[in-house]
Amino acid sequence: MSAAIDTIECMFEYGEMAPAAATLEESVSSVDAVRDLQARIRSMQATKLDSRLIPTHPAIADLLPGGGLKQGATYSVEHSATLLMAVLAGPSAAGSWCGVVGVPEFGVEAASSFGIDLERLVLVPQPGDQWLAVTAAIADVMGVVVTRPPKRASDGNLARLAARLRQRGSTLIVLGNWPQSEAMLTLSESSWSGIGNGFGHLAARQVTVTVSTRLGGRPRSARLWLPDPELKFVAVEAPGNAESQSEYLRAV
Repeated sequence: MSAAIDTIECMFEYGEMAPAAATLEESVSSVDAVRDLQARIRSMQATKLDSRLIPTHPAIADLLPGGGLKQGATYSVEHSATLLMAVLAGPSAAGSWCGVVGVPEFGVEAASSFGIDLERLVLVPQPGDQWLAVTAAIADVMGVVVTRPPKRASDGNLARLAARLRQRGSTLIVLGNWPQSEAMLTLSESSWSGIGNGFGHLAARQVTVTVSTRLGGRPRSARLWLPDPELKFVAVEAPGNAESQSEYLRAV
């Protein structure tokens, strides 16, 4: 209001409109500058929040909402230790510490072949009735935690664990169903190669991995080697290379 009064007084004092126009232009310029600054701040904040993804294997990342595993979120893997190792491979190779709770069949040799760094891997095979407390404790200090619940936890305990994950920025991967999972990863259409007419050995396996999100929408699927003939986890190549792949598999 005082700016308007000063402008009117200026008009009467000098008998012209130029100062008023200049004042209005300066005000508009200041408002635009503030808006630009607010937009930049919002953009920077959005970038920071959106970038809170853990590096993930490209074959898995392409299927996940947002293109990767989110810090503070929970994901479910449907009863496949091999698929679980494939999911862990990317974060582990990128430097994340990983903990596995309540999965005694989780083999370190197989994990190493998938690229999981054993120097940054902690296993708690038999947590017993304390599985939830152990999972929460490991989530305090490690970037990725795997657990297989022997029974369903109460809603209150689930809410407290979810809050701790968000606070610490840890990612939880559950073998089996879990309320409010960001996504469920399932494995189907498994086919092995390498066995001939009564001879040979298993050399490679192709599977279909499907990701369904809690927000609905169409599930995403991809055909993957799990593992390929070189014991690597990779996406199946384009159909144009199928003939050469078949020849290679027959050779091994």
